[in-house]
Amino acid sequence: MPSTTVKAPQESDASLSHGLKQRHLSMIALGGVIGAGLFVGSGAGIAAAGPSIVLAYTLSGLLVMLVMRMLGEMSAAYPSSGSFSAHAERAIGPWAGFTAGWSFWVLLCTAVGLEGIGAAKIVTGWLPGTPEWAWVGLFMLVFCVTNLAAVKNFGEFEFWFAALKVAAIGLFLVLGVLAIAGVLPGTGSPGTSNLTGRGGFFPGGGEGLVVGLLASVFAYGGLETVTIAAAESEDPVRGVASAVRTAMWRIALFYVGSMAVIVTLVPWDSKAVVEKGPYVAALDELGIPGAGQLMNAVVLVALLSAMNANIYGSSRIAYSLVRRGLGPKGLGRVSAGVPRIAVLVSCVFGFGCVVLSYWRPDDVFSWLLNMIGAVVLVVWIIVAVSHLRLRRSRTVPFLTWVAVAGMAAVLVLMAREPGTRVQLYATGGMTAVLAVAGYARQKALPVATV
Repeated sequence: MPSTTVKAPQESDASLSHGLKQRHLSMIALGGVIGAGLFVGSGAGIAAAGPSIVLAYTLSGLLVMLVMRMLGEMSAAYPSSGSFSAHAERAIGPWAGFTAGWSFWVLLCTAVGLEGIGAAKIVTGWLPGTPEWAWVGLFMLVFCVTNLAAVKNFGEFEFWFAALKVAAIGLFLVLGVLAIAGVLPGTGSPGTSNLTGRGGFFPGGGEGLVVGLLASVFAYGGLETVTIAAAESEDPVRGVASAVRTAMWRIALFYVGSMAVIVTLVPWDSKAVVEKGPYVAALDELGIPGAGQLMNAVVLVALLSAMNANIYGSSRIAYSLVRRGLGPKGLGRVSAGVPRIAVLVSCVFGFGCVVLSYWRPDDVFSWLLNMIGAVVLVVWIIVAVSHLRLRRSRTVPFLTWVAVAGMAAVLVLMAREPGTRVQLYATGGMTAVLAVAGYARQKALPVATV
């Protein structure tokens, strides 16, 4: 007796252009590593965990390396603009691809708005009296136009954005190490006083480490963009493998290394760490004239880079879902190798989030932020399950099970902490709704005889 299974329309990226070069992919991977979460979000983690933030970033970095290893392996075998969503559909079913894809689309579009707001705050600090919303609108317009053009424009923007961020972080690390060693002119070595004094290495105890760990986990969001972009590269298989490898070791250098430098140079309980940002606070501690404002400029570049990358990523995820029969057909229209309707819709959604932040900041916008709070973790879990199912005929991937255990631990920790519990439940609710909608969509897909 023949069996019947639901068969989703298979995606073809043939209509997309292939204008991304290897240098673009490598820098996109770097740009994803050095994101706004590192420059802006790490201050709250330091304030909670103190010097133990170094341990928190090390543990979460190991988890991210495992996730990127899995995602890189699947994307090299099956290059697709749908990335983890396409892998989930292949490994688990269309409902899983639908759930992973649309939840991540909501996350990226909302992040576009948040990054626009953050960038506008920096500019209005330099130009007081100018309206924030106008700057957000200008940034959105620039990157919308950029993404409506050929994909190589996106690649060039990200290449130079990432190059500036890499140079800034590299210079920061060099200056920090010289200051710690006591050889930087005009500065004295702090020794280990900031690491062992003020409550020791674990001033917040286990709870402080947990808060720092949760903050560090979600600071790594954005690494997935390189596997989405791989489908539009000249050599997807070689490109994604190389880009993922370079991203993995740079995690240790940029994240863990810079956290170690910051907590050694600056007292962890300094108000400047949160108010000015940890990197600006560290440079101010060194007394380098104008360095703080220069770092603010780098943070602005990081936010604009993230806006550009998230507009790109959200449009390609939407395009991929539609091509596989998991979304409204209009979003799948391609012109000159670019899914322009998907780009426009993603930008409109992102700017809508900005409007909500001014119009309904305490209810609707707050609810939206909680809803996307744990989406990255949901995506990582789906990546791990997809990897297990796609590898089930081969040797059991031990490291994948280690990653699953790590993600389960993070879920438990989120449920324990009042500050993250709401996010966990809100994201869980959105995921459940999308899973039901995805299953209904799956039932409506063509049935093929196997």
